[in-house]
Amino acid sequence: MAEGKDLLQVLWSGADVLRGKMDANEYKTYLLGLVFYKYLSDSYLAKVYDLIKDESPDNLEEAQRVYEEAMESDDAKELLGEIKKSKHYTLDPDMTYISILNAAKNNSFNREKLQAAFNRIEESDDLFNGLFADVDLYSNRLGTGDQKQSATIAEVIKVLAGVDIIHTEGDVLGNAYEYLIGQFASETGKKAGEFYTPHGPAQILCRIAIFGQEGRKGLQVYDPCMGSGSLMLSCRNYSKEPDYIKYYGQELMPSTYNLARMNMFLHGVLPENQHLKNGDTLDADWPTDEDTEFDVVTMNPPYSANWSAAEGFKQDERFMDYGGKLAPKSKADYAFLLHGFYHLKQTGTMAIVLPHGVLFRGAAERVIREMLLENGAIFAVIGLPSNMFYNTSIPTCILVLKKHRERRDVLFIDASKLYEKGKKQNVMSEEHIDKVLELYIARESVDKVAYLASIEDIKANDYNLNIPRYVDTSEEEPEIDLRQLSESIRETSRAIREGNSTLSEMLGELTFANPETKDVVEDFISVLKEV
Repeated sequence: MAEGKDLLQVLWSGADVLRGKMDANEYKTYLLGLVFYKYLSDSYLAKVYDLIKDESPDNLEEAQRVYEEAMESDDAKELLGEIKKSKHYTLDPDMTYISILNAAKNNSFNREKLQAAFNRIEESDDLFNGLFADVDLYSNRLGTGDQKQSATIAEVIKVLAGVDIIHTEGDVLGNAYEYLIGQFASETGKKAGEFYTPHGPAQILCRIAIFGQEGRKGLQVYDPCMGSGSLMLSCRNYSKEPDYIKYYGQELMPSTYNLARMNMFLHGVLPENQHLKNGDTLDADWPTDEDTEFDVVTMNPPYSANWSAAEGFKQDERFMDYGGKLAPKSKADYAFLLHGFYHLKQTGTMAIVLPHGVLFRGAAERVIREMLLENGAIFAVIGLPSNMFYNTSIPTCILVLKKHRERRDVLFIDASKLYEKGKKQNVMSEEHIDKVLELYIARESVDKVAYLASIEDIKANDYNLNIPRYVDTSEEEPEIDLRQLSESIRETSRAIREGNSTLSEMLGELTFANPETKDVVEDFISVLKEV
């Protein structure tokens, strides 16, 4: 049984099959798609076996045999109806992973059969619509010609046979999937910013946003720039009622949107708790016709992105209450922030990662910032270490927002030095994350790391939230002992004179091949004697 580290090793072996053929941003789609297909197929067979035998199967071969027999019986139609009701999809016996694996082992693997399985799942329910669109089984990236392409897919199918889904408990598979996404993000580098938030910032965001709401049943979590969904799913780790969390997320990139959908299923999120959409968050507000305010809002939007900033947005409810100002066309940071804040419940908490420019830039951004501060909306500002994210090396900050606060103070935390140097990115350890949370919860000034600023402090700084204005991290220069410095200079001068004298003596003992060299050396000796 592949669990824990074994499971990760098996999954990573699947990546090895593809690694030499295409870059990480492409082969992640194949591996994560095939892992998800295996999950759907294996959990389907386990459900079939349970419906027929009222127990879990020992292995997939046994479940496959029982399913094949059942499909030959008179009760086949009724059985398929039951399965469809609980799983939302059906697979013919020759479309299951175990069936396709056996074909791969017997050198009779058929890509058309695997594609038919993908199509069947996608057509079964809107939940799965277009889910495998990016897994191109006929791509030249897999090799030249039908035989090599088929052989590549067959090899991955065989490697992934080591992932024992029916005996894997809890979030083990979901966490392994999350690990894979993180590894791909590391390999992909700058392209990864669109689908993954590194562990340290993600945990800080989620722990802060869920703080005080851990026991709420039916917690509603929203991420309008969800990427692979990892930020929202991190909230499960800190909730006392994780199975009842409802997830609302939107993502612009179709392939990343599909990844988030897969990620939800692999973490055991029920279909009725998944509310995910493929769309442009700023251009068209969503959601508008169901729940529109949320307990927890987490965001890691693209930094300083372009957006239209069209005049019509001044009448948009999300942006209309900020002095007639919109985020600049070339910097959509405040547009994302105001969108998330608009969808926050009166009792909720929002945490968003943005570049430091949002803290001090002028013009329209200053007006928006001033209004948020005067309304008490900005609760905390946390400066993160530089080089934490895959898509930028610049330092970033977390802004924490709340609605309808009586006080208008802001807690500043300088966490810029809380990191360990990694190979590509800096990393925050659990100890660093805990330290930030400790400072956040205490909400008081701590020398060199935190400062609780009143609205008067902030006004005195002209609504500039640049962290060094509030948290003084400078170290005092030690006092210089002039007597000791003078003695040190004397010692150094004495040592130089002695060294020059010794060198002059050694040079004076040399013999020379020609008069020119002798003149040059004697001139050098006279310089040494002058020093």
